[in-house]
Amino acid sequence: MKKVLAIIGIVIAVLIVIVIVLPLFVNVNRFKPTLEADLSSALGRKVEIGNIQLSILSGGVTVDNVSIADDPSFSTSPFLTAKQLTAGVHIFPLIFSKQLEITSFTIKDPSVTLLRSSSGTWNFASLGTTNSKTNAAPSSGAAPSSAAQSSNSSSSASSAPNASVGKLRISNGTLVVGTAGAQSKAVTYTAVNFEASDLSRTSQFPFKLTANAPGGGTIDLQGNAGPLNSTDMSMTPFTATLDARHIDLASTGFVDSSSGLAGTVSFNGTFSSDGNVMSSQGTVKTERIRLVAGGAPSTVPVNLDYTAAYTPERQSGALSQGDVHIGKALAHLTGTFDTSGASTAVQMKLNGQAMPVTDLQGVLPAAAITLPPGASLSSGSLNLDLALVGPIDKLVITGPVNLSNGKLAGFSLKSKLGALGSFAGLGGNSGSDTEIQTLSALLRVDPTGTRAQNLNLVVPTIGSITGDGFVSSSSQLDCTLVAKLGGSGAMGAATSGLASLAGGGKSQGGIPFKVEGTTSKPVFVPEVGAMAKNMAKGLAGAATGVGGKNNPAGQVQGVIGGLFGKKKKK
Repeated sequence: MKKVLAIIGIVIAVLIVIVIVLPLFVNVNRFKPTLEADLSSALGRKVEIGNIQLSILSGGVTVDNVSIADDPSFSTSPFLTAKQLTAGVHIFPLIFSKQLEITSFTIKDPSVTLLRSSSGTWNFASLGTTNSKTNAAPSSGAAPSSAAQSSNSSSSASSAPNASVGKLRISNGTLVVGTAGAQSKAVTYTAVNFEASDLSRTSQFPFKLTANAPGGGTIDLQGNAGPLNSTDMSMTPFTATLDARHIDLASTGFVDSSSGLAGTVSFNGTFSSDGNVMSSQGTVKTERIRLVAGGAPSTVPVNLDYTAAYTPERQSGALSQGDVHIGKALAHLTGTFDTSGASTAVQMKLNGQAMPVTDLQGVLPAAAITLPPGASLSSGSLNLDLALVGPIDKLVITGPVNLSNGKLAGFSLKSKLGALGSFAGLGGNSGSDTEIQTLSALLRVDPTGTRAQNLNLVVPTIGSITGDGFVSSSSQLDCTLVAKLGGSGAMGAATSGLASLAGGGKSQGGIPFKVEGTTSKPVFVPEVGAMAKNMAKGLAGAATGVGGKNNPAGQVQGVIGGLFGKKKKK
């Protein structure tokens, strides 16, 4: 028994010695030129590596300072750099047959740069494809002739082995995404971890990617890809699910920071591609979204359930379903988009019917529209039919909107009309709310602000107000309006008198005034100059009239007195 134990002990000791000493006699660095040449040929890019070490215990080869060149049409900087690459190898063929058979790759702390050209092509598209064989640097001597290159390419394409990798891992990587030759800021993703199993040119393989997005968001992408496209890696078919959380729009680099578009976005959905068309559907959730410069973050979430298709070759796609949810309010967004420019451009329609404004008012600050202090939309129904055209960071929105049966609680439009509101008989009481029978306008929203044309506001306690208005991106008001006071008595006489004196024109049938200040603190100013000019014309015509109640000159005395705070003489 003791003899057996002694033999076992000797065997173990010998094995330990072999494990320790063997790497000293197996000079794996002899494979360096071959490995660089083979990798360069396989990837179609020049590959450079540093020192190589053999680890018997782990059954692998460790390579220091790995560098893979970029497609020369994109950049002269490396596509990938890594401090260390560990390749799992079959040990016995390496020792006894001097054959290097790689089973897995683990790349630690790499930095990868993904660039997209103006035509939509990515710099990784040619990676490892048959079209890229001639891009790799020759392993020795002078560059081969064109004929030799063509011959080598055809030979490698026809005789390329059906190679496979059991496992590919990328650990703690940095991913930089940008546009080739553009001045726009590149986007950097950190803590990138990628894993794929059973990679092959002839079958599908599972993969998983996680990363930290700029601004604190996270990305989790997993699915199946393959077979690998032999001419364009970006056209490889795949199916995947994406879970992205709290992505900061301002940090993505996809929108111009000066546009004012900001907020955080979360996404959960699926992607699938047959190599030509990519289809996607899912849910986009936004928080604290801001639409224009000078706007404030939305106080309510805006969510989108969508279905879309995209053709990479054309750099364009279509949104067939886009259900926009803001509380109980629902609008439908459909149309096309194009990613060929510096910023994604859209041509879409947004239609919403009978949307409760109580749910929508939380989005108003995002468009730089702020209600007066203490005011709120307590009721009302909104219809809209808008066109959205242009780059998303400089979007132009146009179309009609209509609000009916609304109530602006905590704000009295009658009291804010100043002198106009002092006319005796101005309908209703002087409560603190404003009932809105209808409000319609033709809107145009662009980065400078919101413009309302053909505005028509009907307030039962006042009458109707028409005209044009503009709210700048900084909430400044510039509105030119006409009030046609309703009812009878002095109020009706005031409006009738001014209409008679106006002699037609913009103020016919009403009292012109302007609204200035800000949306949170509007200032109502009667257009005295315009009225005086129209009155002069009207008085000239009234000079030959008969005095009394039907004389416009007599009627306007009460109007002027009301405007300037004077009491009408009895």
